[in-house]
Amino acid sequence: MNKKLLVVLAVVGYIGTIVLANWMTTTFGLVGLPLTGLAVTAGTFAAGLALVLRDSVQTTAGKWVVLAAIITGCAVSYLIADPFIAYASAIAFLFSELVDMAVFTPLRGRNLAAAVLASSVVSAPIDTVLFLHIAGFGVTWQAVLGQFIVKTGLAALVALWLTTRKR
Repeated sequence: MNKKLLVVLAVVGYIGTIVLANWMTTTFGLVGLPLTGLAVTAGTFAAGLALVLRDSVQTTAGKWVVLAAIITGCAVSYLIADPFIAYASAIAFLFSELVDMAVFTPLRGRNLAAAVLASSVVSAPIDTVLFLHIAGFGVTWQAVLGQFIVKTGLAALVALWLTTRKR
């Protein structure tokens, strides 16, 4: 695939998942995670994809493009979602992205799948706790654990795909 097209798709996908996560959370709020007794914000599934896509954007376009994409995604979210949700999302994504970069960047050259998974395991709780607190959902163990499971589960699926793809 053309490198420029890959960059555009990664950036647009990343921005889109940020906007979708904020719209879903604004529209549906906190929802139960089936069969677990845990809770997640409705946008957790899209946010989990965003956490993985940002690694793709960093790999293809660089760190500054990731930060610009976060700002763009949150600015668009501000227009279509609750502005307070967009604000909470911006703060949570920016802080968790800095942590993600600190883990992902040194690992990606050695083992991309491990870098994706490790950076998500470390950044997902930061994203979750900051977002829940700032957005006013409450930082409960059910919400933190539920979102951690969804976000790192998505990262694990991507890591597994990366591992099997190379064979």
